[in-house]
Amino acid sequence: MSRYSRDVSAFGAWPRDPGTEVRRASAVPAGADAPFAIIAESQVPNVPTEWEPHSHPLHELVWVRGGTLVSRVADRVFTVSEGQGLWMPAGVVHGGRLTAGVRFHDAFFAPDRTPVAFERPTAIAMTPLLESLLNHLSRTDLAAEARARAESVVFDQLQPSESQFALQLPGDARINVIAEALLRDPADGRSLEEWARALDISDRTITRAFRQCTGLSFTQWRQTLRVHRALALMSEGCDVRGVAEELGYAQPSTFIAAFRRAVGTTPGAFFDSAQDSAQSVRSAVLGVSNS
Repeated sequence: MSRYSRDVSAFGAWPRDPGTEVRRASAVPAGADAPFAIIAESQVPNVPTEWEPHSHPLHELVWVRGGTLVSRVADRVFTVSEGQGLWMPAGVVHGGRLTAGVRFHDAFFAPDRTPVAFERPTAIAMTPLLESLLNHLSRTDLAAEARARAESVVFDQLQPSESQFALQLPGDARINVIAEALLRDPADGRSLEEWARALDISDRTITRAFRQCTGLSFTQWRQTLRVHRALALMSEGCDVRGVAEELGYAQPSTFIAAFRRAVGTTPGAFFDSAQDSAQSVRSAVLGVSNS
């Protein structure tokens, strides 16, 4: 049985790690009554963690180090890996899942004091400067003037990422069973024709439904789902060959080509860049702390 044949809940058929702790998120973070535009914090859950669907009266920016975060927003699933953050506008209902041991960061922005507006969930480029400034703002001993200066630079640094990596779920009764099966086991290699026979519909109907609901063909949707899974597996230390086998690719080279088509670079280059970014953040944090 695939490791992805697991318990599921609010994420539909999206798999849940064994031993997951389900939490109810607070609508308002600690310190929300302070006269700050930005409240930043971080934590490292010791077990896989899921937050039930919730919303905040503040904008939220989340990012991770040492793993990935999966967030469900309505009929879309976002995978947040190192080097990217996810901006959640105030009032948007969302849930999240985090693997054990990942350093989870979030920052909350008061809408009436934030001169930046993203109207929908948006992937944000977590540059070393932006990340170090937000880590700096998590301190509780900053003078008001120093905090105001840091906040103003943060607003200038908030920019959408070049890669808005989200998986659109179909939401169509004709093909939901296909999506649910692939979410449970991305290595499921049944062809379009095999699914058509199993569901007693034409392969053209399946193709048309996937295009209409997700903007992708059946094959493209499955490849995108597999890349989402690959990001999580590799962030946990799984090598390319192991990921390729786990996700049903006959050869590592086939997986690498699919990853490049979806992300724009090879898996090795992607994670080398994330490690370089992490080192830059550590250096920048030391610089900000000493200034």
